[in-house]
Amino acid sequence: MISIVVPLFNEQESLRELVDRIQASVTNDQLGDFEVLLIDDGSKDESWKTIEEICRDSRSVKGIRFRRNFGKAAALAHGFSVARGEYVVTMDADLQDDPKELARLIGRLHEGFDVVSGWKQTRYDPWHKRWPSLVFNGILRYFSGLKLHDFNCGLKAYRSAVLREVALYGEMHRFIPVLAAARGFQVSELAVQHHPRVHGVSKYGVSRILKGFLDLFTVVFLTRFRYRPQHLLGGIGIACCTVGGLLLLGLMCLWCLTRILAGVEPLHLHERALFYLSMVLFLVGLQMIGVGLLAELVVANSGGRSVPYSIAETTQPHPEKPAS
Repeated sequence: MISIVVPLFNEQESLRELVDRIQASVTNDQLGDFEVLLIDDGSKDESWKTIEEICRDSRSVKGIRFRRNFGKAAALAHGFSVARGEYVVTMDADLQDDPKELARLIGRLHEGFDVVSGWKQTRYDPWHKRWPSLVFNGILRYFSGLKLHDFNCGLKAYRSAVLREVALYGEMHRFIPVLAAARGFQVSELAVQHHPRVHGVSKYGVSRILKGFLDLFTVVFLTRFRYRPQHLLGGIGIACCTVGGLLLLGLMCLWCLTRILAGVEPLHLHERALFYLSMVLFLVGLQMIGVGLLAELVVANSGGRSVPYSIAETTQPHPEKPAS
């Protein structure tokens, strides 16, 4: 079975056409059994009423309504938790993602990949969405090492095993390929068709840019230093202590040389600005090392709640051969 998870917010005008396109695409490409999960993230329009009407006409569509707007990541997380399919596809409800791409996405999963991320190679969005997205994608490619062109594309396909291991919260939905790759899953990219928005308005704003860059730091930390935080925090601490110590040592040497060789009374150390800078760096370095130790204690006591590995498969002894 294929589960198609569609988070939505105020998209009443596009829902019926979207479901019709999905059903036509699945039928024409003979993709087999499928379900469509419409997650209403607290819409203020008639989206839920439209979803109820669609569900009465189709047994393959299920609607879920949040009490208020909790965000796209929450909608996707709940959709993943109730999805029954071996393959899970996510797409936006604004008709900009083309359901005709479903067969190509599933086909790429059949090639052995665990995650297939869509790439809006020709994108029909205003400049204030495209340019920040280009910068964001470039920075994320550099820090994550995952060579995807478009991390923000809502059209993605997953094996269900990936979604059982990747936890979503906050605004982390756009980083699922990065989190999956960090656990050893195979990630691929596929150029997909993108359409201009016809109905409704974009939910994209300036606050999303700021949140995206803050979440970027979180993802880099989680993927690289989640199970060894002292390597990052302690490294910063040692660097600060080293610079502070060298500055203090240099000031002391300068004071001695001035007094001994020049024979004049030099300024006292506390009268120099570099003295206070060196002390601040040294104290900050000690604090960073202490925070790193506390973080290591948290990781050490987390037990099996979050394991740093992912098992692909196991083998069993042959039933006809005795154990040696």
